[in-house]
Amino acid sequence: MKDIALDLGLSVVTVSKALRAHPDIAEATRRRVLERVAELGYQPNLMARSLVTGQTWTIGLIVPDLLHPFFAGIAKAISNDIRGHGYGLLISSSDEDPDAERQQIRHLLARQVDVIVLASTQTTTDGLREIERRGTPCILLDRRFAGAQAHFVGNDDEAVGALATAHLIAQGCRRIGHLRGPEVSTAAGRLSGFRQALADHGLAAAPEHVMALGPSGDHRGEEAGYEAARQLLAMTPRVDGLFCYNDPSALGAMRAVLEAGLRVPDDIAIIGCGNLSYADFLRVPLSSVDQGAGAIGQRVAQLAISLAGNKKAALPLHVDLVPPRLVARASTIRFPRG
Repeated sequence: MKDIALDLGLSVVTVSKALRAHPDIAEATRRRVLERVAELGYQPNLMARSLVTGQTWTIGLIVPDLLHPFFAGIAKAISNDIRGHGYGLLISSSDEDPDAERQQIRHLLARQVDVIVLASTQTTTDGLREIERRGTPCILLDRRFAGAQAHFVGNDDEAVGALATAHLIAQGCRRIGHLRGPEVSTAAGRLSGFRQALADHGLAAAPEHVMALGPSGDHRGEEAGYEAARQLLAMTPRVDGLFCYNDPSALGAMRAVLEAGLRVPDDIAIIGCGNLSYADFLRVPLSSVDQGAGAIGQRVAQLAISLAGNKKAALPLHVDLVPPRLVARASTIRFPRG
């Protein structure tokens, strides 16, 4: 950095800030520094920098399933946003396993990441307490804990459940089932919204029409949705609408319905949650509630950068709810749109 500063007639501090995309540095100056860095093949010593600044310039992300498009979309948005500020992203998956999640938390803490972003599969706040003891800022993503004093970015899941269920009712469904997710806040919120929407329209929520997906709500959701839907189809009277915890479970449910010789949406209308990028290209395009994965990722990134730069001055607790949006497709539309 001294050589680059001397060569360009800048201070070492200016060069350091330019490499970190600090807002104090003009874009023209930053470009000059980066061009010279590229010519010299300079690579900053991040360990040395962390000793001076107290930062490692890394943000850790733990999600239940790396293959789930919703979490993949969030990870991509976070990575894109923090890159321009000089941060890197370390990503790991718990595979919906609380023990694996606690292990991943310990690994990230050992690497001294500046912030941990956590979509937790745990039912207690033990993992959060371990992070708090180390003084590492934490952002809860998508899933939250009742009463936990922690930053959160995600959706109002009761609104998600109510939006999906009200849409099924508007399409003429009267015996509506729900494939509920694992014992986490997202599943509880969507179930509550489902029941509230039914009550608001004078419909009964039959307990037998709420089928648990088990611990695999996000991880291997297609298989869980398929098996749960097969159990629902064996009941009499049969449901005529189905709100699924997420899109993967909805895909599994659709397969079970079609294999049974039934029609979607004429016999059973199906809606998921997450708005998968390929939902339009399915045999029957899937209706879904769009959670705004890109917006969630961007807001997480902005909050993480603020927390990383203010470790010694605790920021006020931040709760950011991204509004859900209904995307109606052929799997639910029984009446012409007009």
